Amino acid sequence: MSSETTGRPERPGAQEWVPEGGDVQALRAAAPACRGCELWEPATQVVFSAGNPAARVALVGEQPGDVEDREGIPFVGPAGRLLQRAVDEAGIDRGEVYVTNAVKHFRFTPRGNRRIHSTPELAHITACRPWLVAELRVVDPAVVVVLGATAAKSLLGNDFRVTRHRGEVIERETSRGPCRFVPTVHPSSVLRAPDDQRDEAYAALVADLRVVQGLLAAAG
Repeated sequence: MSSETTGRPERPGAQEWVPEGGDVQALRAAAPACRGCELWEPATQVVFSAGNPAARVALVGEQPGDVEDREGIPFVGPAGRLLQRAVDEAGIDRGEVYVTNAVKHFRFTPRGNRRIHSTPELAHITACRPWLVAELRVVDPAVVVVLGATAAKSLLGNDFRVTRHRGEVIERETSRGPCRFVPTVHPSSVLRAPDDQRDEAYAALVADLRVVQGLLAAAG
């Protein structure tokens, strides 16, 4: 069924743009050409990843925000700064971390001079998933931290609920072999918490990340 019939834009998926056998640098270089879904067109640029390409921990979020879209680097806005602080407090070495998102372009709704975050649809998550699969295959982290519902849909299935399983160690078989996932909330949810609940929400995020640190410490 064509996009003219459905009234929806074509979303062929990213696979044809993902270079076979490429390392992280090759994946990052190829990503700007991706036309796997329509989100590339209004976005400023693709926002791929940052951090150690041989990291023991991969942090996977939702999508770039307004600041990330303008700077081209993931997790440099308010939520990213909060996440960096939580990672430090949990005792995880930032040098052991790779950060990326399930969706590589900023989805937003224009409102005057502002661009308001809009949650990616399942079709966007599915279209972009080949990039994430390729990244994790190359990086091969010991633990993948799943930050929020969008990342969970990409990595753990559409029916997975982060709120039911946050802080748990989830073992799954993947295309690269067995992998351990630790789901938790996206740091933006901490920022959205009411003032009188924000400290508690932040402490819970740190506690979940300490589970990750425990896995790393046990592995040596």
